[in-house]
Amino acid sequence: MAGTPPAQRTRAQWTSPVPSFLTDNRNTDRNTELSHKDALTAAQAEHDRVREAAIRVYHSYELQEETKRLQEQQRTIREQQRAEEQRIRQEEQLRAEQERLRALKAKTVPPLPPQPDPPAPAPAPPAAAKPAAPPPSAQAEPPKAASAAPVTSQPHKEEPQATAVVPANNTSGLNGVASIVKQPASGLKEAAGSNPFNTTTNSPFTQPKPNPFGGASKPQALQTNGTLTTAAAARPAQVAQPAAPDRYVTIHQNLKKLRASIAQQAKASPALKTRLGDMRRELRKNMGQLVSGKGGNKTQVAAIQNILKESLAGSVPSELVDPHDYITDRREPVQGAQWNEPQLPSLFLYLLNQFSKAIINQFVNECGAQPKSADPVGVVAAMIFSNPLYLWRGKSLVDILMAKLRVGCPVLFGYRGSEKTEQGRLRLGWKKDGPGWIPEQAHIDRMKGLGVGYAAISMRDFSRSANTNPWPPRNYWTSLARILNTPPDEISNTQCVVVRAMLETYEERFIGFYGSQAIAAMRKALIEFPARIPAAGKSPGVLALQVLPDILKRDLGIDLS
Repeated sequence: MAGTPPAQRTRAQWTSPVPSFLTDNRNTDRNTELSHKDALTAAQAEHDRVREAAIRVYHSYELQEETKRLQEQQRTIREQQRAEEQRIRQEEQLRAEQERLRALKAKTVPPLPPQPDPPAPAPAPPAAAKPAAPPPSAQAEPPKAASAAPVTSQPHKEEPQATAVVPANNTSGLNGVASIVKQPASGLKEAAGSNPFNTTTNSPFTQPKPNPFGGASKPQALQTNGTLTTAAAARPAQVAQPAAPDRYVTIHQNLKKLRASIAQQAKASPALKTRLGDMRRELRKNMGQLVSGKGGNKTQVAAIQNILKESLAGSVPSELVDPHDYITDRREPVQGAQWNEPQLPSLFLYLLNQFSKAIINQFVNECGAQPKSADPVGVVAAMIFSNPLYLWRGKSLVDILMAKLRVGCPVLFGYRGSEKTEQGRLRLGWKKDGPGWIPEQAHIDRMKGLGVGYAAISMRDFSRSANTNPWPPRNYWTSLARILNTPPDEISNTQCVVVRAMLETYEERFIGFYGSQAIAAMRKALIEFPARIPAAGKSPGVLALQVLPDILKRDLGIDLS
């Protein structure tokens, strides 16, 4: 009907299944004793629950606080330990500086002796007299003789004297000079008497002073060219020959010329220029990836060998050069040799030079602080230079590597000098940094690395190898003897550092090669050699050398006393 509101919808009233509070209020049992007990029980249970939760939270909080307190104590203790260690290091450095200052104050530089009068000129030899032998640097054929005469050196203060060329059929020694010490199967002659170092001949670099490796030898007549003779008195006097240049220094200069030649060739040949840079980088990369452990360097060695094979194969053309410019001896073709040609590709020799340079850099940069890292480098060097594929006329081209060692560490080759003079430092291999010299600690680290590196190359066992050892252990013995033959007033800190580096890591292998003779040599080097130095000249290197016998006795059971 119009004007009337719509009818409201009615809905059914449903009874709730949950009883309301009105129902409870109407309950007649709500004030009974049993109802009150139930309520008290429920309240007690809720109280216990809340209390346990609070206790649990409190214990957790206490545990966290205790953990934080312990961590704070540990952090405080560590900071105190670091502070104490820093203090001890500073005190040790201060002590070392004070000892060095005290040693420097105790040293005195002796005045130069008066210059001797020039000797009177010797009379000219008669026409029938036999001419003197040519110097080692001469590229002439060796003289014919039934047996080689022993070779010695003229007395010299700081530099080994040049010696005469000997027949090529003898065992070739350093700088192309035949070794006069007959070696047994192990590489050294058995000693006469109780002293295993008593020999009847001298090393090419032995000074005419008391030899710590042998007894007094009989005086022998000398020719003016330095060779011994039994009929010198019957021959007329000969004019003294000037000292020939060191052959290894000449080789080092020739290698610089080779590098310049390769650079010129690369400018004219784009293919050579591109491949040359890749080869050089590949060599450096693989040498820097060498690791310790047997079989861990197979990939690196294979990559180095592939580079050298490629340079020999001629796929990258380069000029041919005479290898005689990079070795110390004259060589004739040998039957069965892989390479008998009079010339070899200059790229191959250049890469051998770069390989040798990478070896030296590894020794200098890593082995001074970590001597054991020199062993894999020495293994790879011995493998490459003994490989028949890289021999020329049946012999190794290891003289390229030795020339770099000679320039880097002359002490190994018998040179000595004073560390207080410019010329003396040059003779010792002290490197320059611009107009001045590198710091003393940097020089010591270099000498340590080169000393242990030299031992890693020469202390290699080829008894189970079909190849020939390119630098056998007798050269290690010779280098050690050259240093130990130094007069007491000329012993330098550099020599002591090199001696320790040569012995500290390879003492067991040294004993394995030479047995009781090695024990006697180590006694000479570590006990008698530093004892000969005056108290005023006790440098840090000498003190470190004197400590090594105690370390060997403690760690290896080697008693040198």
